[in-house]
Amino acid sequence: MDNINEPMYANGKICYIEIPALDIEASASFYQQVFGWRIRKGGDGSTSFDDTVGQVSGMWVLDRIPATETGFVISIMVDSIAATVDLIISQGGTIIKTDTDSSEKTAWFNDPAGNIFGLYQQ
Repeated sequence: MDNINEPMYANGKICYIEIPALDIEASASFYQQVFGWRIRKGGDGSTSFDDTVGQVSGMWVLDRIPATETGFVISIMVDSIAATVDLIISQGGTIIKTDTDSSEKTAWFNDPAGNIFGLYQQ
């Protein structure tokens, strides 16, 4: 039986994201508080994350321009759009738009650096 706590490895799987930050500690705290991401410190001082199911990891970087224009949007799955919107606002993010009228609820938000991400509630 496969261990569901281990990441699935497969050709073509999205597995790693580098997120631009203005303040790495502020961004790490935001994603930890809002989404429950596990934060790790590397031996080189870098700050990395693992998502709540251990399938996607990444790190925050200072040498990139935040993605503040809508274009390519990565969405994060949540149990409740409404509860997550409240958390985002309380942790210093802003809500750009919400669509909770369909069977698949979505929203877009800016993180503390201004990056645009989506929320998805099935």
